[in-house]
Amino acid sequence: MEEIELYLEEANDLMTKSLNHLGHELTKIRAGKANPSMLDGLLVSYYGAMTPLQQVSSITAPDPRTLFIKPWEKNIISEIERTIINANLGLNPQNDGQQIIINIPMLTEERRKQLVKQASQEGEQGKISIRNTRKETNEQLKKIKGVSEDDIKNAEAKVQKMTDEFMARIDALLKKKEVEIMTV
Repeated sequence: MEEIELYLEEANDLMTKSLNHLGHELTKIRAGKANPSMLDGLLVSYYGAMTPLQQVSSITAPDPRTLFIKPWEKNIISEIERTIINANLGLNPQNDGQQIIINIPMLTEERRKQLVKQASQEGEQGKISIRNTRKETNEQLKKIKGVSEDDIKNAEAKVQKMTDEFMARIDALLKKKEVEIMTV
């Protein structure tokens, strides 16, 4: 029985990580408002090493339509600018010699629909991850020796219930993000 509980706990942890990862990925999808997290994951060449943008500059959003990126060292401004352009985020950085200013354009209806589709794809990846966790956990449960079939069936039912709960939470996250994206 203890072994079953360990597998259930591990499954819950993995599903929680999948949900948290999805939440993080959804913050990268912009919903029309300037947010420093839009630039998460961008790496800048800094003295030959690929370094996260947040570690070489401060990123602020003074208003809903503008991002300021103030590098710690002025000599990497052009590198940061090039990184943002190459990231294909649909952003147009402008350099004033001291910092980079990004004006966030209003989203078109077509772009909003693309972003909703992108969010849905991220959600599907999260669901796949959760289904894989369910499958692996069920396989591990079946391999346990010295436990009754009923205990295994009960544990599998708990895993399914857990899976259903996480799927519902993903759907809720996606619905919230869709509303956020489609709100003008």
